[in-house]
Amino acid sequence: MATAKKAPAAKRAPNAAFMKPMNLSADLAAVIGAAPIPRTEVTKKVWEYIKKHDLQDAANRRNINADAKLKVIFGKDQVTMFEMTKLISAHLS
Repeated sequence: MATAKKAPAAKRAPNAAFMKPMNLSADLAAVIGAAPIPRTEVTKKVWEYIKKHDLQDAANRRNINADAKLKVIFGKDQVTMFEMTKLISAHLS
């Protein structure tokens, strides 16, 4: 009995909406820089900042403890990693 071979899966093209450079609010620019960058890069740079300043909660690594700069963006002392992306998107245009 012969088995049919599947064709290799085609690579997905990145969604152009995610690659469009976004303008940052002044508060967000203070954390990651002022240059317009794609939404995906914004998230990466915020995570770099969080890790550099050791802002992940020690007990629950999914929570981020905001320092003075991030508190302005988040509006509270602690957010979850899932909440973070929603709060950051309010600072993009």
